[in-house]
Amino acid sequence: MQKILIFLFIFLLSGCSIDGLVVWGELNKVHIVKSTSYVKHYRAYFQRTHLHTISHGKKYLYFYNKRTKDLAILLHPDGKYVLYSFSHPNLTIKIRSNHKHGYYHMLKVLKRKGYRVANPHTLGYTTHIALRKYKKVKTYLVEVKDYQHLQSLYRKAIKSYDATGVKKIRTQLPKVLINTYYQKYKAQATTEEQLKQLEIIASKLKMDSPPAEQEALPQEEEESTAENDREERDKDMYRYYMNDASSYELNNYLSTAEARSILTHNQYTLLKKRNSKLQEQKLLHEGSLEELITAYKKDNNPRYKTKIMQRIKEIQQNK
Repeated sequence: MQKILIFLFIFLLSGCSIDGLVVWGELNKVHIVKSTSYVKHYRAYFQRTHLHTISHGKKYLYFYNKRTKDLAILLHPDGKYVLYSFSHPNLTIKIRSNHKHGYYHMLKVLKRKGYRVANPHTLGYTTHIALRKYKKVKTYLVEVKDYQHLQSLYRKAIKSYDATGVKKIRTQLPKVLINTYYQKYKAQATTEEQLKQLEIIASKLKMDSPPAEQEALPQEEEESTAENDREERDKDMYRYYMNDASSYELNNYLSTAEARSILTHNQYTLLKKRNSKLQEQKLLHEGSLEELITAYKKDNNPRYKTKIMQRIKEIQQNK
């Protein structure tokens, strides 16, 4: 008890407040916002100062443990890598980063524990990351929603052409998590009853209803179904990254081999342009004076110069 009182005394003498202690207890910790049988919603505020890049300019990576069905996020604060689990909020894994081959050593350690780099959307999760100030502390707000169980129920209904199991479900499943699967079996439907069941499922998913009649696919079309499915999936992913993804998600996606292999040259170029605009906006609103000066030296962007002059003027006025 005496040690605690001494610590509080020193803490308060340093100019901090009791509220500050509460803030640090709330940061870098995953909280369960909502948990139902169909969706689990997680939220965390991670302090974004003193974070180092992990790979290719990214300050976070998602990992997934297939055995434990655990989605986690990796950050790189001073001296270590830290993996924060969403599926198991009390679980964190810390790995020292001063190893000779720090990044690859970290990957090996996590691989031995069952974790591999992953794209949440392909696993039944939606994610959102935004810059936020939490009680005056600069943070990354990370929102994760786990729809794996709901996705599984809809897949079962679609594959069996039986809407019975999803008729009473009210929780909405994001279209990006089911559309490719739905389109695959929609293309394979051949009977009136199958079409009727798909129509019920489509209305639940707020998709366009299947046509009233559909003939069996010719042989050539059956052979190209897999290719069409991939194209439909790729379109959905492109729309998401073009319209909804945060700058961090988009930057992460563009650095993957998947993006380079499935995007057309035009799509990749447009996403790069959107990424540049998002990075510019982030720097203008959140960047330090030093970061702005570094960026201006690199590309002579007049907007950076204007912001630099504004910041310098503010500093002079506050003296």
